[in-house]
Amino acid sequence: SVAKEAGVDKVLIYRYFGGLSQLIAAFGREGDFWPSIEELAGGDILEMGRLPMAERMVLLAKNYLRAIRKRPLTQEILAWEMIERNKLTEELEMVREMTTQKLFELFGPPPGKGPDLAAVSAIIGASINYLVTRSRTVRWFSGIDLHSEEGWSRLEQAFEGIIRSVLSDSGTPAPA
Repeated sequence: SVAKEAGVDKVLIYRYFGGLSQLIAAFGREGDFWPSIEELAGGDILEMGRLPMAERMVLLAKNYLRAIRKRPLTQEILAWEMIERNKLTEELEMVREMTTQKLFELFGPPPGKGPDLAAVSAIIGASINYLVTRSRTVRWFSGIDLHSEEGWSRLEQAFEGIIRSVLSDSGTPAPA
């Protein structure tokens, strides 16, 4: 179906990508499927790295929320992943995980220092994925209008409060 839609012989998909799952992985890495580290960093990786840990984590969460909201195809795939696991969704999961690991290498605290930001990020990321995905089919969630900028602003403020609360007085140093 992919070859037919592209107007090419399916042999080309195998020749250039090795198969459909590798084509999907290439799409996930190189397409506009997932936000890049530069996008999540607000365009300037070096500047992001200079910010205090709380500021860094707040900006990453806000930039992630905004990036996912503007990607309808990504939202469709996230919804698909919630109900079905297969080779294609596994390939896209790996792209996300590699990006996440790189983010923690660049912007996270040294291992074992401060609160478990990987776990906090998983909770916030899962919340964002769920709420953005749900906003495609429902308007209200816990009294928040998911079809309004005011509703999303409220959620951004809540994520910021959670992050700042976790990081307050934790002594979490900025990475070198």
